[in-house]
Amino acid sequence: MRFHRECLYCKKELIGRTDKKFCDPQCKSAYQYQKSKEQPERFFDKVENQLKLNRKILKEFNKGGKVTVRAEILKEIGFNPNFFTHYWKSKKGDVYLFVYEYGFLKTTEHSVDKFILIKWQDYMASK
Repeated sequence: MRFHRECLYCKKELIGRTDKKFCDPQCKSAYQYQKSKEQPERFFDKVENQLKLNRKILKEFNKGGKVTVRAEILKEIGFNPNFFTHYWKSKKGDVYLFVYEYGFLKTTEHSVDKFILIKWQDYMASK
């Protein structure tokens, strides 16, 4: 008795072992990738992806060490200030939120929300 088996991804007939599911490693990889995309994004992945995006945006806009940017500009490209890794409180009492080594402080000037962007400095670690 012969069973007609086919690759789970490309549907080609399988030749070889009876427990074989894929015709080659590329089909196996493509099938697993397709299945992973069908699963809902896990909470951990959502947080990690947002932190990565926030860091990328802060890095891109802070080329000079300290920069002020309109909040709407950052938010339009996906920045979410609710996702950060740690904070630092300045001597003036301002609390900067950080995404790894890039920090931001929300401020308002002339009724316009802005972020002051800074980069982590060694002196910030000392207490």
